[in-house]
Amino acid sequence: MYGMLTTEAELFNNLVDGEWKPSISQRTFNSINPANKEEVVGVFQASTEEDVKLAIEAAERAFPNWSQTPPSKKATILNKAADYLEENVDQFAEELTREEGKAIGGSRKEVLRSAQTLRYYAVEGQSFTGETFPHDDPQMKVTSELEPLGVVTVITPWNFPISIPARKIAPALITGNTVVFKPSSETPLIAFRLVEALKQAGLPEGVLNFVTGSSRDIGDSLVDHPGVKAVTFTGSTWAGEQIHRNASLDTRTQMELGGKNPLIVMNDADVELAAKLTINGGFSLSGQACTGTSRVLVMKEMKDQYLQALIEKTSALKVGNGFEEGVTICPLASEKQLENVLKYIEIGKEEGAELVYGGKHLTDGHYANGYYVQPTIFTNVSPTMRIAKEEIFGPVISVIDVESYEEAISVANDVEYGLAASIVTNNIGIAQRFTREIQAGTVKVNRTTTGNLINAPFGGIKKSSTSTFRESGRDGLGFFTQIKTVYVGY
Repeated sequence: MYGMLTTEAELFNNLVDGEWKPSISQRTFNSINPANKEEVVGVFQASTEEDVKLAIEAAERAFPNWSQTPPSKKATILNKAADYLEENVDQFAEELTREEGKAIGGSRKEVLRSAQTLRYYAVEGQSFTGETFPHDDPQMKVTSELEPLGVVTVITPWNFPISIPARKIAPALITGNTVVFKPSSETPLIAFRLVEALKQAGLPEGVLNFVTGSSRDIGDSLVDHPGVKAVTFTGSTWAGEQIHRNASLDTRTQMELGGKNPLIVMNDADVELAAKLTINGGFSLSGQACTGTSRVLVMKEMKDQYLQALIEKTSALKVGNGFEEGVTICPLASEKQLENVLKYIEIGKEEGAELVYGGKHLTDGHYANGYYVQPTIFTNVSPTMRIAKEEIFGPVISVIDVESYEEAISVANDVEYGLAASIVTNNIGIAQRFTREIQAGTVKVNRTTTGNLINAPFGGIKKSSTSTFRESGRDGLGFFTQIKTVYVGY
């Protein structure tokens, strides 16, 4: 909610050129607890294009010195920032749960994972270098050098509001770039804490700048400013396409976007395992993960047995506040998310899918002030239905029965997305075919569609990504560097 300055909660400023500053607009907005919409978690700056311009100019000024800073010094800063996150993990995890709604255990893991990401790139960045090339001239040396790009804009979502920024900002900094960072307006507090950690660790003025506010107000200026040399974005496919179109020819883009991720359950599958993987992939984080399981393609002769196990396990899930013990389904992140999920549940009913579990907006008792919806299972879903084609980003699973592996792989690939996919089978031949034939950037066998390693590349194909540079792992450093080939004769 945007408006004039409020005193309901602590006020947080932007970081521009090393100083915490209010927006030129003198306007603010509130970050709301999705488990209790009456609670304001923090008050943040409603930035303007002029704020963004000042942040980019600060990053431009800081770039020459930072790009020449020894890698060991950069690594020391990343490690000190990791120390800061670990030392304050209890506080930051609590703030993350209050701000986004996820279970406190998941919040704690995310903060610690972010610290681990900083440490990973502190090490990898010190050995990320060019090559020496053999040739026939004995009086010449040919090498490639990796140079930073310049000012990088980092735009991140609310579902993993510290771990995704960490895996973008850390490789950008260790390779010598400067950063302007805009987090989601749903979760600016935990993003603030990451920036605070890096500032406390000794990051020089202007190297990392932090601006909050609506993408409608400042999104274009974060992308089309001539000083911006790269944009890394995670969010919706629609928004990613807009950013990709608005960027100039010499601005590099990295887009990690939506997904409609399938789980195939074969005839030889362990039914209990299949149901468990479905729930872990589809209902963890209340279904608000780009890699979340949203479609299950199950062999017809397995369907009844699988569905019974799935409903039984789903009915045992506890819906509630992320601070409550044993809660699996937490509130959706915002009123907008709630409205979108409820809209798709109605669409599924209208399309003729059979609602076999959940689907209700919970409003009684302690649910009254939060954005709660039951985990939802549809069956008798046609592959052409909207609930089987479009990203819902909530705890809604569509079960589609198929006759064969060939039909399953065809249906799995017949969407515009290609982020993550999994299969449950004991047949090594089918598993191998699946890893070759599925159109997805992250492919799993007998594991959930969700989750990725810090040290392994992550990304999608088709409309799930720009399919250029991967995030995470050593490959995650490549986006932030350009190659210069040098020939030296002597």
